[in-house]
Amino acid sequence: MTHSPSVPRPMHLVRSPGLSLFLAITLAGCNKLLDALPDVASCASSLDARPFAATRGERFTGNVEETTARCRGGTRATEQRGAPWVDFTHYWGAGDASSRHWLGTKNLRGINGALIDLEYARVELIRFNLFDNSGTWPRYVSGDSAVEGPAIRQWPEMRLPPGHVAYGEVGGPGDQACTGELVRFRTLTGICNDLRNPLMGSTGTLFARNVEFESTFPHDGGDSLARNRHGSRISLTSPDPRLVSRRLFTRLQDDPQACNDGAGPAGSPAAVRCDYLKAPFFNVLAAYWIQFMTHDWFSHLDEGRNAAPQMTLGCRDAFAATGRCRVTDSVGRALVADSSPPVRFGTPAGERLVRAPRTFRNTNTAWWDASQLYGYDERSRVRVKRDPSDPARLLMVRQGTEDQGYLPALGDGDPMHPEWVGQEATGFPDNWSIGLSLLHTVFAREHNQFVAAFRRQAAATPAADCGLRRPGRADAPVSYRDVTADELFEAARLVVAAEIAKIHTIEWTTQLLYNEPLYKAMNANWNGLVDDDNMVGSALARVVASLGASSKGSRAASWFSVLAAGAGIVGTGSQRPDWSIDSTQHLNGGVNHFGSPFNFPEEFVTVYRLHPLIPDVLEVRQLAAPNAVTTHVPTVATFRGKATPLMRAHGAADWALSLGRQRLGLLTLQNSPRFLQHLQVSRAPGAGTLDVMALDLLRDRERGVPRYNEFRRQYGLRHVRSFDDFVDVRLAATAPERLRQESIVQAMREVYGQHRCDQRKVISLALRNPDGSPITDCLGFPDGTIVDNVEDLDVVVGYLAEFTRPHGFAISETQFLVFVLNASRRLFSDRFFTSSYRPEIYSTLGMSWVDQGGPAPMQEPGEDNGHAKQPVSTFKRVLLRTVPELAGELADVRNVFDPWARDRGAYYSLDWTPRARARADASFRRE
Repeated sequence: MTHSPSVPRPMHLVRSPGLSLFLAITLAGCNKLLDALPDVASCASSLDARPFAATRGERFTGNVEETTARCRGGTRATEQRGAPWVDFTHYWGAGDASSRHWLGTKNLRGINGALIDLEYARVELIRFNLFDNSGTWPRYVSGDSAVEGPAIRQWPEMRLPPGHVAYGEVGGPGDQACTGELVRFRTLTGICNDLRNPLMGSTGTLFARNVEFESTFPHDGGDSLARNRHGSRISLTSPDPRLVSRRLFTRLQDDPQACNDGAGPAGSPAAVRCDYLKAPFFNVLAAYWIQFMTHDWFSHLDEGRNAAPQMTLGCRDAFAATGRCRVTDSVGRALVADSSPPVRFGTPAGERLVRAPRTFRNTNTAWWDASQLYGYDERSRVRVKRDPSDPARLLMVRQGTEDQGYLPALGDGDPMHPEWVGQEATGFPDNWSIGLSLLHTVFAREHNQFVAAFRRQAAATPAADCGLRRPGRADAPVSYRDVTADELFEAARLVVAAEIAKIHTIEWTTQLLYNEPLYKAMNANWNGLVDDDNMVGSALARVVASLGASSKGSRAASWFSVLAAGAGIVGTGSQRPDWSIDSTQHLNGGVNHFGSPFNFPEEFVTVYRLHPLIPDVLEVRQLAAPNAVTTHVPTVATFRGKATPLMRAHGAADWALSLGRQRLGLLTLQNSPRFLQHLQVSRAPGAGTLDVMALDLLRDRERGVPRYNEFRRQYGLRHVRSFDDFVDVRLAATAPERLRQESIVQAMREVYGQHRCDQRKVISLALRNPDGSPITDCLGFPDGTIVDNVEDLDVVVGYLAEFTRPHGFAISETQFLVFVLNASRRLFSDRFFTSSYRPEIYSTLGMSWVDQGGPAPMQEPGEDNGHAKQPVSTFKRVLLRTVPELAGELADVRNVFDPWARDRGAYYSLDWTPRARARADASFRRE
């Protein structure tokens, strides 16, 4: 069998052709058999497996050989093989009911084939896309004595430095290791998550990269390949960020004057109407959820501030002359950690940079530790209020008849940016809005719900063992009555953080990527693919743990990742019967950083630019009459201190209902909120107005993110050759959506331009062409052709232009590949989700609370998308505990991020139809 470096031989799911043939005869007769035979032949001719790529140029691009595609999806899987997009979307069972085959084994072949593709992608992303900026990269390349680079587990760069408050506590100048109270709970600043690398992931450490250092900062001109890619066409302000924002991001509306840039008519906000392109299977609550998450993961700002020097947002050349661009828009420059020229080191492939030309600090913790609620340093912790009557609880202020209360407002003595005055007090208060107010309220209440349940158990069985253990006394049970308020507060934080991580992994993400392969993949990350087979799961977990201790990179990284899909990442290394809180190896033994210290990469920040999700106007409903919209509130009128009175005026139940029913915006070009292009901010100079969409482009360029095509190649995806490649050719030529896409493509061409290509210029070594030749400036066109400047396209513009997506994907495949790597790593690297996921750390009640979604299991009736025995989702149960008034509204809801009024229908249907009790909902009548 032949294969090329960029379309390598795939692994196949082995199925018996004889069994398939027998089923075809008995189930469907001769006519169906004629349809089945070509696919049986394809499977029989392609039962070999490709090895993992040894070099970047040989990596798996998501594109399999034609026989493999036909085996997994029949003719439909081979029709678009010339497109740059991944193949698995066309496999059997990977879409809605129309993708399912009458022969059930074919559906499994497609779904399992997609999972194999995803695992190949993850293994090779782990192998080729980990670049740490803190100086560890040379050891990753060369290894360390008998340990290969991907198997290295400890780095001197991850030691606590002299002067750190815990320097002496972890061993000072000697061999550092976290002990004592530092191992029990999540620390405020994130130190000691890894006991042998105490600094890793903590507040103020450097962002990593997922792309080669040489590919960053392409506008600097320091790399010959970048010069060949872009010539002199790009810079921080070229193409003009404001022009890109105006032409490609602005939300098109039928009556933009009535919308008034999202503010609505003066004096009558209830009458405002701002139309937008809507996603049928995702709600506005999901949009705010991801902002809630990113506030936990990363920040480039220092308490809402950048560096003092100002720079313009654009308005250059011809665009400024039109008079349609605010020349006053400017922002502070990014805070840079190190801009000194990086040194180079030798490798067998030539000299390489030891780090990126400029580095930046994550001023948050990189762990999934709910730091947005609990704080990430001493300054932010001051804003976190504990209840004086029970310091295990968070302070909540009672409002009317809602006895669970609301967060208090920031007050005198609280460290705060002037823009935060009047809003709720919490660890991360920047970019505050009504959606964040709701989610912070809900999870602060959930913290207190767990504390209350623990207190009830303590009252009922005060002498019983609560499951917790204290360092130095590992064999001494801790009774419920002996747990201190501080211990219970920290245990509650662990529980809430784990609940949030679980919700995001198997609820938010499975609605974001709404198809069966991704449902199985995300649940595999948490629970494993073996489901209820505890014997197989336990055996796999033991094998995975042993692989993690290997000195061989292929075992410690590649095969560890493969087998973890069976056992599940959560709980890795926690199952040993002799586990002890006094053993560093037991506490820490299940983590795997794959040879590179964990922190989020700059590219991960880039793909979370999801502003089109937010509507300009929020539809407010009342629980007493949920099918009617009672008022329209401009989203910008719910920002910062305005959120607090609005939350209390309408109440958590009505806001949850409102955000849960309203659909969010499609992630596409020309659909970004108008209010974000005209945002009033006191931190901006001049007129105090800011175009946030233009700012996104500028920040990505400041932080050296490669442009779109090279970004894709760095992640092992094929590039586009022309702006026309973005058009979804599956649509009819006259379809309104196709005409919209073609109009956008033309606007992209006008903004980014064209040039005459030069075949002599090699522009990338990240991948090669299918025939093995290097990628050149002509991208396969004849030398001297006038080609689109696709290489200059900003990443956010490119991924929003990906109109061809897998079924149910709210995001592009470019964003998705970034998630495939980093969504797994943040679990693999965190001991509180792996080897320290134990009752000795969480308490017995805490473990059952996370595993079951509450103190006792609950099941949904019937099946959903072909799955029976579905537990009630964790987020649904959190809402039922913290906003119990929602019980009736949530009764028929399976995933809280699906619009609550939508009937989920048949297998992964995207239809916008009402469930029975919502047939009178106004949002359906307007369709």
